[in-house]
Amino acid sequence: MKPRLPKLRLPRRRRTRLLAGAAALAVVAGAGTWTAAASGEAPAVHRQDRVVEMPGAAIDTSYFTAGGAGKRPAVLLGHGFGGSKDDVRAQAERLARDGYAVLTWSARGFGRSGGQIGLNDPEHEVKDVSRLVDWLARQPEVRLDGDGDPRVGVAGASYGGAVSLLAAGYDKRVDAIAPQITYWNLADSLFPQGVFKKLWAGLFFTTGSADGMRPGGVPGTDTAPASGPAPAPAGGATACGRFQPELCAMYERVAAAGKPDAEARALLEGRSPSAVGNRIKVPTLIVQGQEDSLFPLDQADAMAKTIAANGAPVSVDWAAGGHDGGLRESARVEDRVAGWFDRYLKDEQGADTGPAFRVSRSGGIDSTDGAVQLRGASGERYPGLASAPRAFALSGREQSFANPAGGAPPALSSLPGIGGQLAAVGAGLSLDFPGQNARFESEPLAEEVRVTGAPAVTLNVSSTAADGSAVLFGKLYDVGPDGRQAVLPSQLVAPVRVENAQQGATVQLRLPAVDHAVEAGHRLRLVVAATDLGYASPAAPATYTVAVRGAVAVPVADGVRTASAGLPAWTWGLPLGAALLAAALLGIRRTGRESAGARGLAAQPEPAPADVPLEITGLTKRYRGVQDRYAVRDLSFRVEKGQVLGLLGPNGAGKTTTLRMLMGLISPDAGEIRVFGHPIRAGAPVLSRVGAFVEGAGFLPHLSGRANLELYWQATGRPGEDAHMAEALEIAGLGDALERAVRTYSQGMRQRLAIAQAMLGMPDLLILDEPTNGLDPPQIREMRDVMIRYAAGGRTVIVSSHLLSEVEQTCTHLVVMDRGRLVRAGEVAEITGGGDTLLVTLAGPVDGGTVAKVAALEGVGAVTAADDGLLVRLEGATATGLIAELVRLDVPVSAVGPHRRLEDAFLTLIGGAA
Repeated sequence: MKPRLPKLRLPRRRRTRLLAGAAALAVVAGAGTWTAAASGEAPAVHRQDRVVEMPGAAIDTSYFTAGGAGKRPAVLLGHGFGGSKDDVRAQAERLARDGYAVLTWSARGFGRSGGQIGLNDPEHEVKDVSRLVDWLARQPEVRLDGDGDPRVGVAGASYGGAVSLLAAGYDKRVDAIAPQITYWNLADSLFPQGVFKKLWAGLFFTTGSADGMRPGGVPGTDTAPASGPAPAPAGGATACGRFQPELCAMYERVAAAGKPDAEARALLEGRSPSAVGNRIKVPTLIVQGQEDSLFPLDQADAMAKTIAANGAPVSVDWAAGGHDGGLRESARVEDRVAGWFDRYLKDEQGADTGPAFRVSRSGGIDSTDGAVQLRGASGERYPGLASAPRAFALSGREQSFANPAGGAPPALSSLPGIGGQLAAVGAGLSLDFPGQNARFESEPLAEEVRVTGAPAVTLNVSSTAADGSAVLFGKLYDVGPDGRQAVLPSQLVAPVRVENAQQGATVQLRLPAVDHAVEAGHRLRLVVAATDLGYASPAAPATYTVAVRGAVAVPVADGVRTASAGLPAWTWGLPLGAALLAAALLGIRRTGRESAGARGLAAQPEPAPADVPLEITGLTKRYRGVQDRYAVRDLSFRVEKGQVLGLLGPNGAGKTTTLRMLMGLISPDAGEIRVFGHPIRAGAPVLSRVGAFVEGAGFLPHLSGRANLELYWQATGRPGEDAHMAEALEIAGLGDALERAVRTYSQGMRQRLAIAQAMLGMPDLLILDEPTNGLDPPQIREMRDVMIRYAAGGRTVIVSSHLLSEVEQTCTHLVVMDRGRLVRAGEVAEITGGGDTLLVTLAGPVDGGTVAKVAALEGVGAVTAADDGLLVRLEGATATGLIAELVRLDVPVSAVGPHRRLEDAFLTLIGGAA
């Protein structure tokens, strides 16, 4: 007999126990937990919150319905690791409005649910899902396929995506699934090719190891678990928070050894969807992130091939983002999930389920602001990772290099949470130390090649290690014509462990799967390194010798075509604080090259401007591939110490492009930027004196604010005492929130944390792009105070903002841009106080004819209608002459004088284009 949930009588709170065999299942119904949310004409959504007693844990759930009493399919929505049911509430409400009964829950050890984290243990988390399916079958509004068998789909991202796959493998009642950015084999994800992915594994386990953890491993909250206190850690000496003891022991054993053992692999494989892959026979929509060093595209490839072989419909979607930057196409993905369920749960034959394969690609530049757009490319079939390979010969003799003692310093490819974001904006942080890698390079490509899949190459490897083993990390760079501009697609690296290589061993290196266009004239560069920051390397020093056997095979999916017009797109967002991180790491790379004897040192600063924070001269940047369209043109201005400079301009004015060039992220076509006398280029050491905050948070949500800042600073490789953490936090005013998980922050607190991150190291020049976006008036006022306090110490702040009233109250100086050019620069008081712009107050209403007449006058530069008259910018005319001409034109002038509002000045300066 299957366990069933009893019917609930609300609003009285009662507990009912139902015994089914040896398993007890009980429900605690929250009193009066109905909520309603209406959006326009959409039906109201009703939510019921319940705590469900399951064997060994109390599970916190929410149930969403909308509309009438008709039968409807059900959907279970799982959440990501470290999250809770609240993370998927918005999607649940949307699906409820679309005609589904939706159940969300916090998995064991997360949110307000009790129990221990089992990494989707089939005996616990997976059985919990089956019990929730039992409950759905009892609801009168849920459509049934048979007795106790509801029509139900399961969806979720990461941790929730894996449980959707497992649910389909263990429970035949599941009818369709939509897993996102998740794993197929967890052992392969954390121990790829026998190499321990220490950084990601450490984040998993150590976030739950501190005292004061709430269920789920989120620090800094005193929420009590729903089913008693967390169990004591195994052994008593260490702790893994709320993880099961066998998982704790496994992690500690592997972390100490630096490599996985057979028992660890077996434990994780037994909790992976791959263990039941031959049982998953339901329609499956697989969405995987392209910037994901945790669960790369090969995980989606394995699940797609296995499920399709079972005869089930499968679609694969390579989306922008992933665990290294968030699934940044969430709205599009949710649309596709809804369409998938409409087809396979509602049986709507005409529902749009999308193509068999889709990949998001860069789709050019937005003509308004130069931002990168996305386009979708699709194919009628999924090409896999080795479709139509093309061979490219690699030059380079056999090379020997060192594995350093202790595996340090390590090379760098990506950082959890932000590496992919940096790659997306061209600010990659790849770092390869001289003497620790071998390099092989192709000839320049005769034509553009679109890599879609996983390139592969055969290597011959020998090792002087005592056991004859070697741990290697392969990267395939796209190298520009100058030989220096190297891009590592998606910041991904492929590890491989080679055994018994004393006398040489042959191994096929399968490089990370990517979708990336290598332009004509560019080269492919294979780097085989001995270390990588994200992985464990042998501690004992050794020498590896590597030679390439044959060409590198690059997969090309010619059947995948990019859409000719832009699809629903978002603008690549520069992650919070990423500019400073990229600058610091690129600076390390440059220092490493110089220490190795590299030539071509940066020009020395000129003595005269060495104390000038910023001087821009003749700066010009064209849109890529367009000779006569300029994002920035002949821009020149200077910023002095202690100034708070406001950078103003309408959309498309060139502000963001200017800031990117200032931070060394892109290079100008002409002109020069000097910071404290040093010319700016990628890797310029002076960038360590620059801090930056640009929209788009890159924080790890399950860590506290302080932990995020500490991890960020550690990644720069600079001494801890140089961070000036206490000083930055005092200026930012984060208070007690610093110890809470970032996922609990309001938008205002996230903005404060972002600016605190930019202020680490107390840079002499601080750049803030739209720091008050999304804040309410009190939060905006607090942010204003933060900027003023920072500049009060003699440092310089540059802020780009659309909130003119805030700029007027915060900034001391202004630079106004329009269509890439400088319109006006000077003190705020000077620009708002009049000068060559007059406010002409009229006795009667203003019409278009009057504006046109005044604008046509000789010596008048621009005319803009204001609430009480006209704003007139003079270009040669005098105030007296203007009045005489207005009287001649019968314009009813009542007063003429200088204006005082920045908004008026701004509109006049740009001719009303805003």
